[in-house]
Amino acid sequence: MSLVVTNIGELFTSDDELGILHDAAVVVDGGRIAWVGPAAQAPEADERLDASGHAVLPGFVDSHAHLVFAGDRAAEFAARMNGEAYTGGGIRTTVAATRAASDDELLSAARRLVTEMRRQGTTTVEIKSGYGLSVDEEARSLRIAGELTAETTFLGAHVVPAEYRDRPDDYVTLVAGPMLEAAAPHARWVDVFCERGAFDGEQAREILTAGLKAGLGARIHANQLTAGPGVRLAVELGAASADHCTHLSDADVEALAGSDTVATLLPGAEFSTRSPYPDARRLLDAGATVALATDCNPGSSYTSSMPFCIALAVREMHMTPAEAVHAATAGGARALRRDDIGALRPGARADLVVLDAPSHLHLAYRPGVPLIRTVLHDGVPL
Repeated sequence: MSLVVTNIGELFTSDDELGILHDAAVVVDGGRIAWVGPAAQAPEADERLDASGHAVLPGFVDSHAHLVFAGDRAAEFAARMNGEAYTGGGIRTTVAATRAASDDELLSAARRLVTEMRRQGTTTVEIKSGYGLSVDEEARSLRIAGELTAETTFLGAHVVPAEYRDRPDDYVTLVAGPMLEAAAPHARWVDVFCERGAFDGEQAREILTAGLKAGLGARIHANQLTAGPGVRLAVELGAASADHCTHLSDADVEALAGSDTVATLLPGAEFSTRSPYPDARRLLDAGATVALATDCNPGSSYTSSMPFCIALAVREMHMTPAEAVHAATAGGARALRRDDIGALRPGARADLVVLDAPSHLHLAYRPGVPLIRTVLHDGVPL
């Protein structure tokens, strides 16, 4: 059954050729976009959705989220707001709670967060493991994530768990061997937290290389808390994305700009940890591809809202509203190496959002206001 979305005041396509259209329409057929153009020229369709002169844009692509976990770390957040520094050490608290939770509890909690995301316009989400940190627990986390998305990421190298604290090299061997073997059937990606206090460059290389050999794509948590080797390792290995990118040298920026590796920026983490924001302007001006994502997790960025991250990107990272929306849609698709999502063009998946506003500008202009009026996923209203 076909559907025409018409009376669109502003159509933000996130397609470089189509750009932003006015007085537009979109025809959906079989879960795909069949036609885009002026409303007066729209083909007939079986059903009609009137956008009432509001803005329409692609569904958001959240390419970095940690949704399979139990418990929360509200007390840790409060301590940071009182001046304690963020170190990443609280991850082990979530590991203990996650290990103790049942499959049903973990799935229910993750599904609740995905539902929150859908209500806020997210139609594609990547979900990482990383709160199990044992062979069985990481495989379990990925099986649960796989019930909610096809974009699943093995993050056994999140931190070294307590039982391996004095044997980190043994844990790296476990992650790159038996844990990866158990996780790979349930994952599309492999990821490493390459950071002081987590995994160094050589440990990250060993794990990512093993994941690539197992047929997984690579992504990496890079340069979040300090400058380090993560970004250039991501580029060297052809990773789809280097995520966080807060502390970058000129060489890091140059490497990203000259590669297919996307710089995925996660402003919710800086907001929640009172840390310096990444310099998106510097990356964009150099020619790097930038994505925005929520980094939704219980410790350092407990937000499921891509509109909130768009507003932060405009206010704190010197992006224009159009650049921020593009990063939250087409940029996220690039970070997942997908060409079927993140843009409204013929042949793409019919994932779109109708705003309760006349323009994409309102996503940053009216931060915190629920502006998502209608969400279509695969052409079906949610």
